[in-house]
Amino acid sequence: MPEIQKSQRQKIVIVNTGCANISSVRFALERLGVTVEVSDDKDVITRADKVFLPGVGTAAAAMASITQKDLSSTLQSLTQPVLGVCLGMQLMVESSAEGSLENRLGDTQDDIPCLSLMPGRVARMETNGLRLPHMGWNTVSHNDDTLFKGIPQDTYFYFVHSFAVPEYAHTLASCNYGNPFSAAINKDNFFGVQFHPERSSDAGAQLLTNFVNL
Repeated sequence: MPEIQKSQRQKIVIVNTGCANISSVRFALERLGVTVEVSDDKDVITRADKVFLPGVGTAAAAMASITQKDLSSTLQSLTQPVLGVCLGMQLMVESSAEGSLENRLGDTQDDIPCLSLMPGRVARMETNGLRLPHMGWNTVSHNDDTLFKGIPQDTYFYFVHSFAVPEYAHTLASCNYGNPFSAAINKDNFFGVQFHPERSSDAGAQLLTNFVNL
């Protein structure tokens, strides 16, 4: 079992976006011995030592909820480590094509504006005939000794998604499903993972531990 360092001294907050299966992330962290608070209070989020940004569903619904809660500027101002999970990762880039039918043809004018915590665009996956959503276990390759410390190359993680960030300058780890895509991204204090670490067995527990220990 991976070990949390000084976890009792840290304030770990999961952002209540209103569009997330927060319980599974919270339980995964609690199994590691981490005390977690779920909140959409700006002061609580700002004072946290580490912040988790989860999400399920569509970018449009999630961003509408974040906007309604007036959390965008708070999230954009954070300087502590932040980890986006699944849709939460996708919300970290500039825009998402998970909006209208026109976007499937590559038209960006109706993209959903996201949080712009780092450059990038979420696109519908090009899978060369493989079924969508990409659901189940797949291997991840990385060139990273921070978030993926102690995790071997080509370790399996659990995915459920039909949209993804293509590989680009901020890709921290990659996966292939018909075509390669970003399995993890990073810029400064912002990290995102497309897979579900809370559902990825020992490897996911190690990644969560690495993040909390940053």
